Amino acid sequence: MENIVIVGGGAGGLALATQLGQKFKRSNTIQIILIDKSPMHIWKPLLHEVAAGSIDSSFDELNYRYHGKKKHFNFLLGSLETVDPQHKILHLAERRDDQGELITPKQSLAYEYLVIAIGGVSNDFGVTGAREHCYFLDDKNQAERFHQHLLNQTDKLSCSSLSNDSADRATPVLRIAIVGGGATGVELAAELQHTALGLSGYQRSEAGKVNYKITLIEAGPRILPALSEKLSKAATRTLERIGIEVRCNTGVKRCASEGFTTGNDETIQCDIRVWAAGIKAPPLLSNIPALEANNRNQLLVLPTLQASKNEHIFVIGDCASCPLPEGGFVPPRAQAAHQMASLVYTNLLRSRRNKPLKNFRYRDFGSLVSLSNYNTVGGLMSGFVGSEMRIGGPIARLAYLSLYRMHLLAIHGLYNSLLIAVAGRIHRAIKPKLKLH
Repeated sequence: MENIVIVGGGAGGLALATQLGQKFKRSNTIQIILIDKSPMHIWKPLLHEVAAGSIDSSFDELNYRYHGKKKHFNFLLGSLETVDPQHKILHLAERRDDQGELITPKQSLAYEYLVIAIGGVSNDFGVTGAREHCYFLDDKNQAERFHQHLLNQTDKLSCSSLSNDSADRATPVLRIAIVGGGATGVELAAELQHTALGLSGYQRSEAGKVNYKITLIEAGPRILPALSEKLSKAATRTLERIGIEVRCNTGVKRCASEGFTTGNDETIQCDIRVWAAGIKAPPLLSNIPALEANNRNQLLVLPTLQASKNEHIFVIGDCASCPLPEGGFVPPRAQAAHQMASLVYTNLLRSRRNKPLKNFRYRDFGSLVSLSNYNTVGGLMSGFVGSEMRIGGPIARLAYLSLYRMHLLAIHGLYNSLLIAVAGRIHRAIKPKLKLH
């Protein structure tokens, strides 16, 4: 049996497993295996909404095992430990439950072709205390832990306010600081402000309400550096208009329980700390023998998306260091992962037929940043028309929502995607606007 193994069920890995499963569903000699450390998939650009409680992840998530049955691939729950490229074997770490009891021992799995698509994680740049004192939003579990902590801290202040009988009591304030002015940090800040207003609406009196004081910290001269300066300024104006403090040119050198210490030794005090600055690949990739990695642990790839020193290993998504012909590298975006998955699908079929492989050509469809219900900004089609088509407001919001629909279309097909859209409408009509637990 020839195994084609995909490690990582993110936007690219899941789309590729779906395509390959459909292609080889009647084959008795080829087996498609998807491996992921989580049993469920959720589109990573939605994690800031999960964290803020704007969506319920239980509705938007997908079960890999069930989807594999429908799309004719096998799913294996596990975490990659290392790869032996010489013998074409990958090794999975042992799995234990919350009590430490062994579920499955270490496993080894042979492959004919391997696709590494394990995505990226937040880069703390070695800042002291960041790992110990900050929340990260790299996966659904982290986002849900943040959301539960947010609710707990809000309830704590709300109860304290309700028990205070003083006539001149002030509305309590929950201080939240976010490091990183990229898309994740900006979108999270806006969603949290929307959450604050939503939670206040569930209190019958002013006494139980809690305000959020949100500070967005960016080391560079402006937020959203991937967008044009005009769009960056538009986003800054929106954030400031809704009460978010935007602090650019502010580097963080230390993090503690009381807040962040900046480069000039100022302390930004906060009750909840979030780190959303920078992306790197998981450290384990830099330790795989006979493969090349850069200083962010990303694996170097050829234009065909094969690992630079192994033709039987492909790398896609945030963990791939793929150079662009005009200079620079393919950015860590969901659209890039989908495009890479499409090319690897083609190249796997061509490789099995001993045909020359095609080179990857990244097409930039633009970037869109959602500022919750307040605004959406971005640019479209820059890879086609030669310049960025700037959009904002309702049109940009519609385009932003369509990105998720395109992802659903890639993994579910047209009919099921339409059913999911209808079910989503019904879900939003009968459920609270915010996840309250």
